[in-house]
Amino acid sequence: MDLEVEFVTVYTTFPNKEEAKQCAKILIGERLIACANLIDKMESIYVWNDTLEESMETVCLFKTTKEKSEPLIQRLGEIHSYVTPCIVVWPILSGNKDYLDWIRKSL
Repeated sequence: MDLEVEFVTVYTTFPNKEEAKQCAKILIGERLIACANLIDKMESIYVWNDTLEESMETVCLFKTTKEKSEPLIQRLGEIHSYVTPCIVVWPILSGNKDYLDWIRKSL
């Protein structure tokens, strides 16, 4: 397995599916991501401002390249409604070559 990372998945959450779709379309249009997978209605439990919170959120998994991940993080921070959005990058260590080629060509 080649450990040099070219592709990544960027994980984030949104307060609802509509915002997730809107942001995904913007990021695809700007060629920062090849695609987005939305997983609606995930329950989140966390502490915010010293208060235990529970909320339903939409998870978004964005597929992109390592090179585009920093501009993506910056842009997502600009268009996201959360003050401190969860935005984390997971390396894609291996995968379907045709799919990874498609990600590269889509950007």
